[in-house]
Amino acid sequence: MKPLKIPDSYNYIGVFLTFACNLHCPYCINYFEGKLSERKTIKGDDWIKLLNRVESREDLPLSLQGGEPSIHPDFLHIINSIKPNLNIDILTNLQFDIDKFMKKVDPRRVKRDAPYASIRISYHPEVMDLKQTIEKTLKMQKKGFSVGIWSVLHPKYKTHILEAQEKCLGLGIDFRTKEFLGEYHGKLWGTYKYPEACAKKSKKKVLCKTSELLIDPQAEIFRCHHDIYSGSNPLGSLFDEDFRIEEKFRTCRDFGFCNPCDIKVKTNRFQEYGHTSVEIKLSD
Repeated sequence: MKPLKIPDSYNYIGVFLTFACNLHCPYCINYFEGKLSERKTIKGDDWIKLLNRVESREDLPLSLQGGEPSIHPDFLHIINSIKPNLNIDILTNLQFDIDKFMKKVDPRRVKRDAPYASIRISYHPEVMDLKQTIEKTLKMQKKGFSVGIWSVLHPKYKTHILEAQEKCLGLGIDFRTKEFLGEYHGKLWGTYKYPEACAKKSKKKVLCKTSELLIDPQAEIFRCHHDIYSGSNPLGSLFDEDFRIEEKFRTCRDFGFCNPCDIKVKTNRFQEYGHTSVEIKLSD
């Protein structure tokens, strides 16, 4: 298939292998828009063919995620069959057989020169066991995998998460926290470049430009998390050989109901703070 070149201005490639998840966190950001739009899941061989179209840079990996990416039946086959010059990151809750994973996957395949781990474990205290998570993380570290733990600082679990972070750092585990995004007790939490964008009060027409390539479970391409989770306004599909990424502002009529992931102030892929996934300006 024709190659798909990633622009130099892009900061992230999110590959959602599936929206299915084996955990049920009540504050999951995937459901900010309401019900997550159901999507078919394509086979591993299709993912391999389509992802191998991508021409990216050493510092811009394919981030395999979900849902929970390990639920995809061809998860390991996909990892091992993506062309070697494409780096891979994995976002996971680690609720899978790590012994099978370590037997089938070479640690060097999921490791690169970056200021954070290539395998990033999402720790959710309300549905995960800390002791088990630590044991599995240390086991993978000893086998040479680049692995770390990340946790959302939800107000309800903040004390526990900070205690867990201190414990993990003492054991040599990279444990980082992220801001809680969304509503809790009637308050919108998070630091946003465009706070009114996710207030859910009214919709406004704006122009929006993305710095992310987001690919859903059936290989459709979207400009933002609001669109990919709701299944609206696809830009195209990886199955379309003639699809090309256009760096331009596009009209959006959903401003006011943006997903917090798109408009939060965060670190970029180099861990430099101040980045936002999209640029928004008022439409005429």
